[in-house]
Amino acid sequence: MTRYNQKTTEQKWQRAWAENRTFEVAEDPSKPKYYVLEMFPYPSGRIHMGHVRNYTLGDMVARYKRAKGFNVLHPMGWDAFGLPAENAAIENDTHPAKWTRENIATMREQLKTMGLSYDWSREISTCEPEYYKHEQRMFLEFLENDLVYRKESWVNWDPVDNTVLANEQVIDGKGWRTGAPVEKRKLAQWFLKITHFAEELKDDLAELERWPDKVRIMQENWIGRSEGAYVRFPVLGQGSGKDGEQLEVYTTRPDTLYGASFCALAANHPMTQALAAANPALAAFVAECNRMGTSEAELERAEKKGFDTGLRVGHPFLNDLELPVYVANFVLMEYGTGAIFGCPAHDQRDLDFARKYDLRVVPVVCPPDTDLAAFEIGTEAYVGDGKLVNSGFLDGLDVATGITTVIDKLVDMGQGERAINYRLRDWGVSRQRYWGCPIPVIHCTDCGVQPVPIADLPVALPEDVDLSVAGNPLDAHPTWKHTTCPHCGKPAERETDTFDTFFESSWYFARFASPHVEDIGFTREAAGYWLPVDQYIGGIEHAVLHLLYSRFFTRALKVCGYLDIKEPFAGLLTQGMVCHATYRDDAGKWMFPNDVAETDDGKLVHKSTGAPVTKGRSEKMSKSKRNVVDPEEIIATYGADTARLFMLSDSPPDRDLDWTEAGIEGAWRYVNRLWRLADTAVSEPEPADAADAEPLRAALHKTVAGVTGDLDKFHFNKAVARVRELTNSLEQDLVNLSDAERREILAALVCLVSPMMPHLSEEMWHHLGFDGLVADQPWPEADAKYLVEETVTVAVQVNGKLRGTIDLTKDCPQDEAESQALQVENVVAAMAGKAPKKVIVVPNRIVNVVV
Repeated sequence: MTRYNQKTTEQKWQRAWAENRTFEVAEDPSKPKYYVLEMFPYPSGRIHMGHVRNYTLGDMVARYKRAKGFNVLHPMGWDAFGLPAENAAIENDTHPAKWTRENIATMREQLKTMGLSYDWSREISTCEPEYYKHEQRMFLEFLENDLVYRKESWVNWDPVDNTVLANEQVIDGKGWRTGAPVEKRKLAQWFLKITHFAEELKDDLAELERWPDKVRIMQENWIGRSEGAYVRFPVLGQGSGKDGEQLEVYTTRPDTLYGASFCALAANHPMTQALAAANPALAAFVAECNRMGTSEAELERAEKKGFDTGLRVGHPFLNDLELPVYVANFVLMEYGTGAIFGCPAHDQRDLDFARKYDLRVVPVVCPPDTDLAAFEIGTEAYVGDGKLVNSGFLDGLDVATGITTVIDKLVDMGQGERAINYRLRDWGVSRQRYWGCPIPVIHCTDCGVQPVPIADLPVALPEDVDLSVAGNPLDAHPTWKHTTCPHCGKPAERETDTFDTFFESSWYFARFASPHVEDIGFTREAAGYWLPVDQYIGGIEHAVLHLLYSRFFTRALKVCGYLDIKEPFAGLLTQGMVCHATYRDDAGKWMFPNDVAETDDGKLVHKSTGAPVTKGRSEKMSKSKRNVVDPEEIIATYGADTARLFMLSDSPPDRDLDWTEAGIEGAWRYVNRLWRLADTAVSEPEPADAADAEPLRAALHKTVAGVTGDLDKFHFNKAVARVRELTNSLEQDLVNLSDAERREILAALVCLVSPMMPHLSEEMWHHLGFDGLVADQPWPEADAKYLVEETVTVAVQVNGKLRGTIDLTKDCPQDEAESQALQVENVVAAMAGKAPKKVIVVPNRIVNVVV
């Protein structure tokens, strides 16, 4: 028997695909298109097991759709800008461009060893001027179409990376990359008007039927549409207040106004700033607030603190009630008006605050079927539904009716108005760093902000940059920022901020449609053919950030005449993480799995020292916990097909996968079982009296039908299980068939497993004597005559309770079904000697005996 040599085999077929340009595609209106895209990687220098899983899933889809007759676009590129490259360049005394390009070269070769069906002729890198010059033009067209503006605003400042972060990049009050506590600073920033599409972005989620529900829910919550009212509280002439001044708040619960006990301002509210200018104690409190995290989760966890400003405001309906005005650390300037009224009885945050500062707590919503006299608010606010109480003209109304009624009243009084608000904020895209796309505007002291002329794009980064300077290296460059105003010709300065890197990833999928066009980002014709992406694949961690920005960008490009679509990704698959057991030595330090050995008596020890090792739970692979496995090592040892098979077979793609040594060994054994099938078919002589091939044909065609259905639903692990089951039958009986029948059945099997294990499939195909590439073969079709089930399993019930099952000939006569059902042992026992009153037969499904 010939030995399967995965190393030489995989290299051979990778060369063949490249030489034949097998996966290069062009628009072809005569064929249905299918665009498969995995979220492109950041070029860190090495692929990890998360990459292996992500790209295996995408390749499975791409190869399957190609075999099904689709014109498949499956590209790859690099999300190449960003602070990690800048920081690595500083640490390694090199240039970010050099570091990035070397990493891309390394990772490209690593990915090619996986046998992925990419059209490498379309490869892009976002850090190259030929890419980012197009997004500079897009930005200028957004500016022209009133989708961009610049303003001074409070921003999230990462003190480690020394740059601004979008709200979405602040996780639990910390920078999403550095983990450093985020501060508040006031800076002039460029913003994209994502809120212009807020309603549309929310409503159109319903049309994304092939997106996971959890992602759509996350986006809907992030957009955060709420219906409520603006309420104006008159500021009374006390403290530093001015008669006639009003404090405007936004609320979704105006029905609880009678329960108000205070108003609170954000630390950066204009009224707060005015008061703090004359009050050092308040200024110190504001500074403390600005050092807090900015996420809602962080604010919820933090101790609720306030500063009594001395201001008092009047109540809209209660003339004798004055409400104190605090500055509070839990009020965000970015939501509503940056001011709230607090109703402690029905909001836990407000209740905690009121108890701390001894403020009144008046319940105004009474739970159903509860006596108001016995209803009290203790340590927990009541947030449920009920009838309004202690609320004057609102008493007795339900909450929904109360909201409408009170808004109408406020409008009539001139003290409020109906409003819709969004949690979503406009996207601040300015970043104070070098390694990013320069923002293409010029600042002139006479003419103000001027767009860089289209003919002068790209505004390229200078190569001679000093990354050791504090702050933004572009701002410190001696010459780069100095230019002339395109309007008046006088000396002027370039914008030294660069784009948030999510700017690049918000349109790259469109660039793949025509990546070599020079005068525009992509042609309308190519985009019209390929877009939207039919299947997008990536991590759930991008559910809000990247996906929401890409949806906005697509709409903005539509406004500017680039596209005819609104949604970039028709289908979305969020794959689970790759996990591995964790290990610690006797000192509690994390250990790499490769350093752990198992003794004969089942104990875990350090390979080198023999010291005991403790095994922990399986967790996401991470360098910090050292529970990582090197893909290069796995591929070198077992081959790419083995790694691919394990990634597909161990769990559904949207769930976490536990990487185990036993699992990869099992996948390797199965790869060799398949090879032996092909080799046996070639080497074994044809039997004198060949067996009947029909049972194996039936098993094959049922497997084809099942696998096809599984792949259409992305049930990859089920598809692998079906193929393994078929393999068991073939190992037993294939050798007994004629040579022609062996080749017929194995040809279909090879095509069936080719998306999973493409190198092995090509080698088996060639070994069996077939011409061409499996990659070019059509998907096998299941013959309907083999799919007809001759028998069915029918449930048997007694008085509606399951008592057993029987196997019947499909569509058998009713009396036969009754007869067999009444002979089931448990049925006889349940009847206890009684004669059946009637027997109900649902053909091919159920027999119910009524006694």
